[in-house]
Amino acid sequence: MAEGTYLYAVAREPLSTPAGVAGAPVRTIEHGGLVAYVSSVPLDTFGEEPLRRSLEDLDWLAETARAHHRVVDAVAAATTTAPVRLVTVYAGDDQVQDLLTRRGTAFHRVLSHVTGRNEWGVKVYTTLSDPGQETAPEAAGTRSSRRAAEGAGPDTGSPAHPSPPVAASGRHGRDDGTYGRPGRAYLERRRASLRGREQLRKQALRRADHIHRTLSALAADGCRHRPQDPRLSGRHDWMLLNGAYLVDEARATEFAELAGTLGGDGVEIRLTGPWAPYSFTVMETT
Repeated sequence: MAEGTYLYAVAREPLSTPAGVAGAPVRTIEHGGLVAYVSSVPLDTFGEEPLRRSLEDLDWLAETARAHHRVVDAVAAATTTAPVRLVTVYAGDDQVQDLLTRRGTAFHRVLSHVTGRNEWGVKVYTTLSDPGQETAPEAAGTRSSRRAAEGAGPDTGSPAHPSPPVAASGRHGRDDGTYGRPGRAYLERRRASLRGREQLRKQALRRADHIHRTLSALAADGCRHRPQDPRLSGRHDWMLLNGAYLVDEARATEFAELAGTLGGDGVEIRLTGPWAPYSFTVMETT
């Protein structure tokens, strides 16, 4: 069976780790003061074409991600680590050796940047409701009442007491827009609701920018990720910020306390970590 080489992370020290993806043992490849943590994996599952199909299997993907992170976390708990993207697979050990040769300087630079630091995640949600509720122009009950007042049965379409036909400009009525007023009122409410929601959206985004700037000022580095899909986060609140921050170990408590002061007034702060510095070690591994 043809095998490829699965890469988890690059560090400076060789360490023992738990089993990796698909239960495969983890071993190391060393070069130039760098240590790559790898496993041999079957290409009939981890090859380019089979992998496309495997990635559509959410159960397989979740199990693979857990195994990947288990290895990374074990290494990161003991030494400075540069995690590699999930399911990074090479044709063989020679390609990993070549990677350490070609990108050695970049790996050393990244490892120096994250030494003594951990990644903290900050997710910011707003619990504010919409500033206005859309109101239908005319509910069924209101329509029935109006029709009855105008001489029709309860929404039957037939007049209860027939009235003589009236010309548009006749003596019995005039075309002055009287019956258009409910529609105009609805449009005005609709415009006000949209203006209110837009104002709320801008205020919330400014709040998210402020939170990110404040946390980034304390952290050694910071970045913003795209807000998570509610199906992944399990929440249906509006996620204003999905941030990651590289924080000195000595300032972790200070960072957590600062994050805690930035919530309130309809804004919830969720702090997670410390993690291996995934967001700050991403580099091309080809």
